[in-house]
Amino acid sequence: MKKRKNLSYAKWGYIFILPFFICYFIFSLIPLADTIRYSFFEYYRSGIKEIGPNFVGLANYKSLLQSDMLKYGANTLILWVIGFIPQIAVALLLAVWFTDIRLKIHGKQFFKVVIYLPNLIMASAFAMLFFTMFSTNGPINSILMSLGLIKEQIDFMGTTFGTRSLVGFMNFLMWFGNTTIMLMAAIMGISVDIFEASELDGCNTFKRFYYVILPLIRPILAYTLITAIIGGLQMFDVPQILTNGQGNPDRTSMTLIMFLNNHLKSKNYGMAGALSVYLFIVSGILCFIVYRMTNDNDPDGSKAAAKRRAKEERRRRR
Repeated sequence: MKKRKNLSYAKWGYIFILPFFICYFIFSLIPLADTIRYSFFEYYRSGIKEIGPNFVGLANYKSLLQSDMLKYGANTLILWVIGFIPQIAVALLLAVWFTDIRLKIHGKQFFKVVIYLPNLIMASAFAMLFFTMFSTNGPINSILMSLGLIKEQIDFMGTTFGTRSLVGFMNFLMWFGNTTIMLMAAIMGISVDIFEASELDGCNTFKRFYYVILPLIRPILAYTLITAIIGGLQMFDVPQILTNGQGNPDRTSMTLIMFLNNHLKSKNYGMAGALSVYLFIVSGILCFIVYRMTNDNDPDGSKAAAKRRAKEERRRRR
């Protein structure tokens, strides 16, 4: 009798994922390689005259270090911190509240929809809304003056503190709902038996949060931090629209991507490519640090226990 051939369907899996890799290769990998290549060339336009591409090595990278790039990097970091720290704190608090069975909160689905709604609004529309509301002749100043709380109009976007606070507040409003939903999903994935065991052991709310919830949702926290870092480095639309692309006052709200956009508008592709490479390196280093800090190589404590036993054995031998 002839042996029946085993049918393999593995090739169909490769066929189905092939379109993704083709699109990634054409629209992502090739432009990325081209950006790195242009970063080593002098390539810009002066009026109608096109200069380059002429190979200049690391000259673009050195020029960026001598420019205001580090100042704009500090601006980006400050704006990110102002928006992200309240975001993660409020998201953790809401996630713990909504997933706590003992609180018996009604209408959870309604609150989920409400807190996620700002995430559906385009950042440009959000920035235009805040620009109108907090302008010198906007409704916020009108309301405060009609209530007698202020005598003169406040120039919210005329000060460094005001502009940065508005940018951070907008980033907080747009993203805390998405973070809350992800953290809720992570907490709901924890077994109910673990919570019951913690209650039997006498854990109060704070101990349960610190010793049970935080360690078990660490992978989702790592994902949230990494995506937040990448999004923070790519911060562009909100400060761009709010300050009309100028980064006012005195360029204290100018971000790295706004600086990159200025090079693209001036057709200086070499400097733009070098700045993109810097952003790629910085984001990679920060994401690696966050991953190492949040990655637990000993979730059950077995490695730590083995180390303690080894130390005790060495002491006994001595």
